[in-house]
Amino acid sequence: MLKRMIWVGIGIAVGVIAVRKITKAAESVTPGGVAERVGGAGAEMKASFKAFWADVSEAKQAKEAELFDAIERGEDIQPLLNEDDEHDPAVHGRLY
Repeated sequence: MLKRMIWVGIGIAVGVIAVRKITKAAESVTPGGVAERVGGAGAEMKASFKAFWADVSEAKQAKEAELFDAIERGEDIQPLLNEDDEHDPAVHGRLY
């Protein structure tokens, strides 16, 4: 009798664990669960884009400041404009 009660207890525990896992899996494929996952991915992408845009804006401001300083000093700005072409494959005929 004791063995049967132990096995019944183990069966109940396994059943509870299985039901919880199945419920969690089922909730993840409901419209609300999918929206939550997509919303999380969208928020992450938005944060990445904001960081990228901040880097681009910072680089643009630095380049503008460099060009304005050169203009104020009366220097030729053409070399400053062409220095980025060293890394541009389209300028060198190397399109990847």
